[in-house]
Amino acid sequence: MTSTNFRPAARSAAAIALAIALVAPLCAMAQTPPLSARIAGEEAQLSAPPAPAEAALFPSLAAWQDQMESEGWLVRGQATFVIQGHPSFRSPYRAAGSLRPAAQAANTFSSDLVLGRRLWAGAEVLVNASVTRGFGLSNATGIAAFPNNEAFRLGSTEPYIYTPRILFRQTIGLSADTVPNDDPLRFNAPLPRERITITAGKMSVWDIFDDNRYAHDPRTQFLNWALVGGGAFDYAADARGWTPGVAIEWENGSWGLRAGAFQVARRVNGLFLDPAVTRAWQALAQVDRFYTVNGRSGALRLTYGASRSRQSSWGEIFRNGFDTFEQNPTGYRLKHNVNLSWDQELTDDLGVFARLSWNDGRTQNWMFTEMDRAVSGGLSLRGLRWNRPNDTVGLGANIGWISAGRRQYLEQGGIGFITGDGALRYRPEVASEVYYDARVAPGVNLAVNYQLAVNPAFNADRGPVHLFAFRARLAF
Repeated sequence: MTSTNFRPAARSAAAIALAIALVAPLCAMAQTPPLSARIAGEEAQLSAPPAPAEAALFPSLAAWQDQMESEGWLVRGQATFVIQGHPSFRSPYRAAGSLRPAAQAANTFSSDLVLGRRLWAGAEVLVNASVTRGFGLSNATGIAAFPNNEAFRLGSTEPYIYTPRILFRQTIGLSADTVPNDDPLRFNAPLPRERITITAGKMSVWDIFDDNRYAHDPRTQFLNWALVGGGAFDYAADARGWTPGVAIEWENGSWGLRAGAFQVARRVNGLFLDPAVTRAWQALAQVDRFYTVNGRSGALRLTYGASRSRQSSWGEIFRNGFDTFEQNPTGYRLKHNVNLSWDQELTDDLGVFARLSWNDGRTQNWMFTEMDRAVSGGLSLRGLRWNRPNDTVGLGANIGWISAGRRQYLEQGGIGFITGDGALRYRPEVASEVYYDARVAPGVNLAVNYQLAVNPAFNADRGPVHLFAFRARLAF
């Protein structure tokens, strides 16, 4: 979309926009694009400075944000609405963990207000207040690669207010040269090219780990869970996607090293976290390699995670009974996870991405979704070729597999927290997605989305399922 200038809006209009964002869409898990309500021209690039306040949808609000930031205060917000549905599909049987086969639709609605304050050189504190409402299809069950990452198992019919992020960050510069900063959870000032960053508080592990330029943000990119992150990696989180922790990062523009420790859920897919932090935890480590090929930038990120929680091995579940699925009655077990993420710019408008993810499969998945091996990949194309540089077309797919223990559990009628049809004719689950996201005004995007789930919940007896969605987003 070409740059469009608007006449200055009245302050009352800005106030209305702020109110809408505070009561609107669902809380996304990770990275909201930087200053998207301020960008009237090209998509935000590391080399592109923010558009001037007069180019924003609400110039008076944008000018006030600039003034507040100059005084050491960060104020940003967003609101996202997603409605998604599917027609009826083949289903000879179903159980509590199944996607309902009758035609249905569901919607999610979230909003975020991010407030930050500079403390001293390199230090800042940030609070993210969120209002959410709505449900995923079939209460977010029935497909391991669930089609709406704005949905979680704890939906609500009424607006629900909470604080997904409360964090402190200290950045220590190790070089005099700087690089532009496009992190929406930071102030706009350039960052030292070589730096150490320490983050502590409540956050999403995706704020730090498993980034991908083309497939990481369900509010502007792919909606599917397995295209936002590695589908087989059991990321630490409560049932809404957040957890307290601490992380330390070093990067110099060519390499990055990241490590973190986070609290884990007390019960499978539970809202409450295990207070025994010396016995229950997730430790993460990641190595990043940033490079260029013929002047085109790319990145490789290798992440390892070790989780210790009250999860059972599959043998223990069979010995102790399926009613012990929610919590191991005898103690804690360790799970190993690995994820490799890659993105590569091919042309000015085209990029490619891929992920490989794995967990050891010996124990339950505890917090993200029920998948033990996964491979995903796809393409992202900006609308330069049809004179709409702020529009994006995405095409992606994920194939997921499960371990022998999980397969036997589902075949014998076991019900997981995402999957469980009461029986199983096993096949790998395949989820594909295509979307068109259009910038209709500065900070306002509308998207249409289609997904196809083949062998949903790894069951060849059910589906395929055709899923259609519409997404609307306002950011400032």
